[in-house]
This record gives sequence, structure tokens and C-alpha cells, in this order.
Amino acid sequence: MGWPCEHRREGWLALSGLAGAGLALPLAPGAWHAPEFAAILAVSAIALLAGQRWAIAAIVIAELCLLPTVWPRAVLEPGWISRLISLATLTAIVPGVLAMPRAAVALVGVTGRGGTERTYHRMRLGLIGLAVVAVLLPLL
Repeated sequence: MGWPCEHRREGWLALSGLAGAGLALPLAPGAWHAPEFAAILAVSAIALLAGQRWAIAAIVIAELCLLPTVWPRAVLEPGWISRLISLATLTAIVPGVLAMPRAAVALVGVTGRGGTERTYHRMRLGLIGLAVVAVLLPLL
């Protein structure tokens, strides 16, 4: 039998979120709120494994908030161990970034707004804006 395709994608998102949270914790010393967002990511991933659909939005937001900590270390860090951990964390964040449209739908449901196409589009644009800020924030 097996799970439907949608549940497998959610399971993949949850497992990559747990992996990303575990990999982001060693980056915590001197990092910009990395332990807090890693903890939110881990709890949200477990909630998604338990079948809570709202957790998709929490996973995506937590992964986007981890980006300012992780990507500069993957690119600019002099030590190769820290760089490898950061690259592995970035790899674990990719499924969350790809789940942005589903996160926008879940976020609209959590906020209680009407589920119109315009509302979904605005929420998706808000998440894309958060991603752009997260990528550019370390450069400032």
C-alpha cells in the first residue's frame, strides 16, 4: 500500500527539517539566534510527522530564519569542518524552500483569512520577501 504522494513529501520535509535542526546546532556559538530557530524547526518537524499541517509553515519560516546564520559560514568560513556542516545544513534547508507554496497555503489557514487565490499569492510573496531578506541580511 504505502503512503499517498502528499504524505511522503511531508515526511521528506519533516525529516530534512529534523536533519537541518540537528546540523544547525553546532553553528550556535556566536550565531544569530540559531539555537532558537533550530529548536523551532525540530519541534515543527515532529509536529508535521504527527500529522499537523500547520507545521509546514513553521518549518519553512524557521528554515528561512536559519539562512542568515548558515550560508555565510558555508561560503566564508575558513575551517573546512564548519564549512561542511554548513553546506549539509543548506542541503537540508532546500526541501523547505521548495515547499514555500504549500507553506503559504498552510499559513493562510493558520491566520484564518479567506482562502482566495489573491491571499495565497500575497502570502507566497511575503515568504519570498523573507527569503530575500534572509539571504541579504548577512551582507549588510
